[in-house]
Amino acid sequence: MGIVLKQSFINTFILFAGFAVGGINVMFLFTHFLHEDYFGLITFLLSTATIILPLVTFGMQHTIIKFYSSYKTKIEQDGFLIASTLIPLLIIIPIAAISAFLYETIASWFSSENMLIKKYTWLIFIAAIFMGYFEIFYAWTKVKFNSVFGNFIKEIFARVCISILLFAVYFKWLSSEQFIYAVVIVYGVRTLIMKLYAFYICKPTIILKLPSNIKEILSFSMYIIVAGSAASVLLEIDKFMIPQMEQIAQVAYYSVGIYIASVVAIPTRAMQQITSPITAKEMNANNIDEVEILYKKTSINLLVIGGLFFLLINLNIADLYELINKPQFTKGIWIVLIISLAKLMELALGTGNAILVNSKYYKIFFYLSLSMAISVILLNKWLINLIGIEGAALATLIVVVFYSIFKIIYIKFKLKIQPFSFQTVKIVFVVSFIFIAFYFWNFNFHPLLNILLKCIVISVLYIMIIKKIKISEDINGLFEKYFSLK
Repeated sequence: MGIVLKQSFINTFILFAGFAVGGINVMFLFTHFLHEDYFGLITFLLSTATIILPLVTFGMQHTIIKFYSSYKTKIEQDGFLIASTLIPLLIIIPIAAISAFLYETIASWFSSENMLIKKYTWLIFIAAIFMGYFEIFYAWTKVKFNSVFGNFIKEIFARVCISILLFAVYFKWLSSEQFIYAVVIVYGVRTLIMKLYAFYICKPTIILKLPSNIKEILSFSMYIIVAGSAASVLLEIDKFMIPQMEQIAQVAYYSVGIYIASVVAIPTRAMQQITSPITAKEMNANNIDEVEILYKKTSINLLVIGGLFFLLINLNIADLYELINKPQFTKGIWIVLIISLAKLMELALGTGNAILVNSKYYKIFFYLSLSMAISVILLNKWLINLIGIEGAALATLIVVVFYSIFKIIYIKFKLKIQPFSFQTVKIVFVVSFIFIAFYFWNFNFHPLLNILLKCIVISVLYIMIIKKIKISEDINGLFEKYFSLK
């Protein structure tokens, strides 16, 4: 776990810094500098681009991670990497032609409930291409076990640029309309930087030759396109569907709640940058014992760190919304609790998704992802109509819990490994105990001071308990190394 912990620690810091910048953007700059409709609009455009991203890339970002370590010579590796940048063009060019021909029909459908969307529909495809090629070049560096720089560009660079753009709107250097175009340009610049760095880390010789196992690659990619699209649907379909049933400003309220809750997922996003290629390597070598060790350690370590984030967020949520000082946005308070519970379940899965994708059973990931996408669409349609934007969050929680349990059972049945132990029961009990103990306890000071005091008290108590009952050897080791806890 040495390289995993080292890069995960750095990536966690980067993600936390990125989320801090993004949090300032989402909770304060977007809410005060940009009209709610345009806040909802940019969220809708980027979420829709994310949904079609796997199709645009032909799943190459996952294919690179799965197959790169299976090639033994540099010539084979270089040919594979070059092919990974060219194969998506087989999808992008036809889609661009069809979209141009049917643009008016597509734009009218997207904007049936909110006409503001129509003018900007074409930006969805451009943003998806930028996002897609970023992920492809980022995958180049991941297979070289170098994930930190790409993580920095992805999580911090783009958000800092958006902060600057929001201030430009505030000072009237940019109009709200120009801001939308400028954000897409930022994603283009981000991709260019990632490309240059990828070539610096892993400069391939230009070899215009298809890999020898091209049929296997295309077969895997076809499954991953659908599976990846389905996974994107699970994450982003709510922000796509809400404008089809509610006013686009509701997306803004929902997005703030989702963003706050997503802080819980920082640990898994950080660790996945390095555990995914390691899992792929061990699966290719059929080292199931090593896969199981990583599976168990990531599950408990992610739950420990994510559990603390869950408590700090949900036990300070009322004060946090008071700081935002936009009463209409408080509609997202319950969304924070619901989605953060879903994120905890995802943390408990550890490297489960990476195990499925990189095993010979990867096709089940396709069927599961497709089922999850269909389930969340149907539940969203029902629950959004029934209870509004909280229904979208509840749909996500139901689907994540049900299918995460299914994945754990499937991996146990096929590979005879599972991520849980008695330590898992301990961490669930600790998080539940502290949540109940502090839920109704509040200071009566300024919201910022309330948050600071509560964070200190909860963090100290949580860390003391975690260390005392020795839930995670890895995390206890980090405490002793960097904080000299005895």
